[in-house]
Amino acid sequence: MSVVRAVVVDPDIPGGARMGEIPAPRPQPHQALVEVHHVALNHGDLLTGARPAGTVLGGDASGVVVQVAADGSGPAAGTRVAALIAGAWAERLAVDTANLGVIPPAADPAHAAALPVAGLSALRALRAGGPILGKRVLVNGASGGVGRMAVQLAVLGGAHVIASVRSADRAEGPARLGAHQVVVGLDGVGAPVDLVLDNLGGPHLVAAWNLLAPGGNIQGIGWASGEPAVLPPYATWAPGAAKTLSSFGDDSPTATDLGTLLGLLAEGRLSPEIDWRGPWHRFADAMRALSERRIAGKAVLDVKDLSPSHAGAG
Repeated sequence: MSVVRAVVVDPDIPGGARMGEIPAPRPQPHQALVEVHHVALNHGDLLTGARPAGTVLGGDASGVVVQVAADGSGPAAGTRVAALIAGAWAERLAVDTANLGVIPPAADPAHAAALPVAGLSALRALRAGGPILGKRVLVNGASGGVGRMAVQLAVLGGAHVIASVRSADRAEGPARLGAHQVVVGLDGVGAPVDLVLDNLGGPHLVAAWNLLAPGGNIQGIGWASGEPAVLPPYATWAPGAAKTLSSFGDDSPTATDLGTLLGLLAEGRLSPEIDWRGPWHRFADAMRALSERRIAGKAVLDVKDLSPSHAGAG
């Protein structure tokens, strides 16, 4: 049986993950075989203890189609693609063609690898929150990967964007990306907001609920705080149009939305904000840096390095 290298969960070692070998993927008729060149890291990849031993980590990947889908769907061999797929940190992947986004010639494939999880989360949460033109949109956790995507997309959508960061030293990124106001915590938000994209959960979510205008909505994307959210008595009653809190978990086919994000990337209107990059054998370094909050934005690992040089920040 042929094998490929992958980063897999191993609860018996520090960090909970190691480089190993898994059976080479065997595509179904509706799947293309993709040679992976770059993968990206997300906070969910740090939760190794919540996964069985041998589970392949990762959700973001970019690479090249090396075998077309047998049913004739999807891109041709040699096409550069990006994908959101569970178990992305492997040398080769079998990917449903409905979940493959074609990377335009002007886009950097390493940057494309950083888009799927964060970009799709931000894009779909904004869409679920309703029209945003002229609305006040608050992004909680705006200095992280999803938060930075949300700031950029909300600005492009014509919203007045308020970016909340955990400390003043994280304010520069969202401000540079076009946020109209950057606050530490929620101090100084002022007037009520119409939509909240919340990546933090816990007390941040409760405070954001109290800032919602009548008819406002919170899209609960993540829970990076790890703390419970406790609403005080009667917090769910207020005069006027109902306020809502929506869970987020859109798992519909991603090809169209990935195409939108990749097009914005190629046009220079969307940046993945890569703050750490290195070869994939340094995955443990990247995971440690992310867990210690030393990465502002995204981390990318080069599975197959095709560039003249790259740098990794510890």
